[in-house]
Amino acid sequence: MLLLMVAGVANAETRPYLCELGIQAGCGYYAGDATPHIFMDVREAYGAHFRYKFTQRWAVQVKGLTQRIAGNDYTMRNERLNTKWEDQLVNVDVMGEFNFFRFGTSNEFNRNIRPYTPYIFLGVGMSLYGSDSHNKPMFNKAACYIPLGIGFKWKFANWCGLNIAWQHNIYIADNLESRASLDNRYNMNGSNVMNCDITGQLTAGIVFEFGHAPKPCRVCNAEDGY
Repeated sequence: MLLLMVAGVANAETRPYLCELGIQAGCGYYAGDATPHIFMDVREAYGAHFRYKFTQRWAVQVKGLTQRIAGNDYTMRNERLNTKWEDQLVNVDVMGEFNFFRFGTSNEFNRNIRPYTPYIFLGVGMSLYGSDSHNKPMFNKAACYIPLGIGFKWKFANWCGLNIAWQHNIYIADNLESRASLDNRYNMNGSNVMNCDITGQLTAGIVFEFGHAPKPCRVCNAEDGY
């Protein structure tokens, strides 16, 4: 891998890449009727993504990720009970991204391009979840959600880099726990339209870029149609 990276840097072209494949892993959490706040009962989260870059500022990302959520039941006074529950989620996101800096491989012709940038993202997603027992997910439910968050990108070589992202998923649903006793503890579903479950992931991953942008036309000939 080190030899390939050195060879890639040595033979790097100034043309940017348009496409990117990546994998990421980290921790996920749930915040809803059965959890008082985020980052409780943290579980694993991992997945992969494809990103297409329209410009050095704007991109679109399609991501598939699975995570396990867990929690304990609580009384109306937020007293913890011994009832433990878990569920598995499979999510697919489509998100638009905005880079704060012009992101790419820096070169002597354009000093404004940087190999690192913070970014924000927003989109839509679909999740499969639901189980009849603690350890056997059946994926018998589906719900839409709004993914949004912040991240950081760093290109440590011409064709590969590192991504870190903190993502929140606001569900158009209130039953991720897959238990009727936890879906509507405070009897607010009919009066509070924002009474939705939330999940999140904090992940880091490596990305591999491909698909060079077309070479710029330095000498254009109108008679040839260029």
